[in-house]
Amino acid sequence: MRVLVVEDERKVAQFIKKGLEEEGYAVDLAFDGEEGLTMALDRVHDLVVLDISLPKMDGLRVLKKLRGEKVPTPVLLLTVRAAIEDKVLGLDSGADDYLTKPFAFQELLARIRALLRRKAEAGPPLLRFADLVLDPARRLVTRGEEKIELTGKEFSLLEYFLRNPGRVLTRATISEHVWDYDFDTESNVIDVYVNYLRRKVDSGREKKLIHTVRGAGYVLKEE
Repeated sequence: MRVLVVEDERKVAQFIKKGLEEEGYAVDLAFDGEEGLTMALDRVHDLVVLDISLPKMDGLRVLKKLRGEKVPTPVLLLTVRAAIEDKVLGLDSGADDYLTKPFAFQELLARIRALLRRKAEAGPPLLRFADLVLDPARRLVTRGEEKIELTGKEFSLLEYFLRNPGRVLTRATISEHVWDYDFDTESNVIDVYVNYLRRKVDSGREKKLIHTVRGAGYVLKEE
């Protein structure tokens, strides 16, 4: 899952980013409303954490423009404003949830999980390919009758493969969707994680699903 955090307080933004990455999310940061709007319009994120008080364009204007462009990405608003009328205004502008600063990170995490679970439940509940099944809402993976234990990053990587079966995924594409905009595509981290995933998904099985396309990247296919 990929999260966009739009927050002008850099320490807060980095705190959220670090915490979410430790939970296995890919996180992108924007520090003003205009940059956040541009990134959110790419529609590559599963959720946006959006501060209301932002330079260049405030969070409510960003939110209204996103909804005006029919971007359905769930939005969690952050603000120091605790008045009921402020919360109502935010929700009426198209927000899916609202969290008042200061907040406990565990509450933020729980609200993000709830929004992503709601999003998953609204769409296809399971991702399937051959005998491989991934449940985004419960974060469970099975192949045949066997349950597969994955780390957060491995889960995100497999989910991206399952959402793009038969498509050759380059390292740059994987980095953008599973890691973040600033990821160094020259590193071998992606290859390492694909190998981790391949061992858990394919090792000991006659039918291999994750394949290397020499000079291009990787693909999920039956062979």
